Amino acid sequence: MNEQVRNPAEAATHAQLLDRLAEVAVRVGLGLKPGQELVMTAPVEAIALARRITEHAYRAGASLVTTLFSDEESTLMRYRSARDESFDAAPAWLYEGMAAAFKAGAARLAIVGEDPALLAKEDPEKVSRANRARSKAYMPALNMIAGFEINWTIVSAATPAWAKAVFPDDPEEVALAKLWQAIFSSSRVDTPDPVAAWEAHNASLQARTRMLNGKNYAALHFRGPGTDLRVGLADGHEWNGGSAKAKNGVVCNANIPTEEVFTTPHKDRVEGTVSSTKPLSYNGTLIQDIQVRFEGGRIVESRARTGETVLNKVLDTDEGARRLGEVALVPHSSPISRSGLLFFNTLFDENASSHIALGQAYSKCIRGGGAMSEEELAARGSNKSLIHIDWMIGSDRIDVDGITQDGTAEPLMRGGEWVTK
Repeated sequence: MNEQVRNPAEAATHAQLLDRLAEVAVRVGLGLKPGQELVMTAPVEAIALARRITEHAYRAGASLVTTLFSDEESTLMRYRSARDESFDAAPAWLYEGMAAAFKAGAARLAIVGEDPALLAKEDPEKVSRANRARSKAYMPALNMIAGFEINWTIVSAATPAWAKAVFPDDPEEVALAKLWQAIFSSSRVDTPDPVAAWEAHNASLQARTRMLNGKNYAALHFRGPGTDLRVGLADGHEWNGGSAKAKNGVVCNANIPTEEVFTTPHKDRVEGTVSSTKPLSYNGTLIQDIQVRFEGGRIVESRARTGETVLNKVLDTDEGARRLGEVALVPHSSPISRSGLLFFNTLFDENASSHIALGQAYSKCIRGGGAMSEEELAARGSNKSLIHIDWMIGSDRIDVDGITQDGTAEPLMRGGEWVTK
């Protein structure tokens, strides 16, 4: 691990850094307001961080914090002992309750830290069915999140299984400590004033979005090894990055960390081939070396070195699963990329690399999208799906051009770096 990741954490204890991460999650990630409820989800291994977040939420004036814990061992018990029909079931009552909480004004926080290979040895058909059932049941809540009806954020906690995936040659205790250091560094909590550091970072990302919105490109063209992809952009698209105001008026950072600027592709205007540059960890399955070909906005060919069966089942989730809902630009020199680590976690790996997302688009990335019907959004090119899955296509060997409305190609990135500052 390089000096940037290691040294800053030595100035504070683990407990102090954990507390700073919790403060950033509440103040920067959520922007939690007095009187708001908070609905939080977390793996049981992240209980220490969940407790710190709970305390900071109440200090910020939360009226109630409700935390739902998940357990990976229990998940495995289902795959190994449940009856077949179990995999078509999902707790719709739970997700309907979450949607009701959001409609009543609650904020949403997710702590993630899953084992990247949890379900690698399980039946891909059962994995696919369980994911599809969950996606359908979760849709009422997901629509409010994807539509930025509420303030929400995602943060990470180091867990033993995840740490061993990132640092396989280290003893568990050492791997866990290293992963925590990487999380603290990339989340900017190892600085003297993390909240001020986030304010400066958000300002930088928002300056980049203003530049891109001023350009109003018709498309982006990605070129590099295994990639020659033209991504048409939705009509009236809008670039976002860093903090943003949700429809409830609260400014939040949806991802901690974040290094991306992103917008909505046109669901029917994507053409060409693209290869992944990092593995995709999807619900316990590691999908490596993805290669797909688009025609008319739709994936018509797909393959992967590992996890291909799961990938193809994901693509068959619904019609929108084979189309894009997001395109994001991230410089190869981002702090997460410079760490030299492969996190096997989309929240981190997507912020080391430019990426695309299959599935659901964000209405906030269409000008005036928050007030549009589904039909109006679709007419602009916005995609609809049960899924939203980011995977990485950027590297120091990828060039990106912006294609103007008259068809002129302007260099945006060369070798993974911004051409203009």
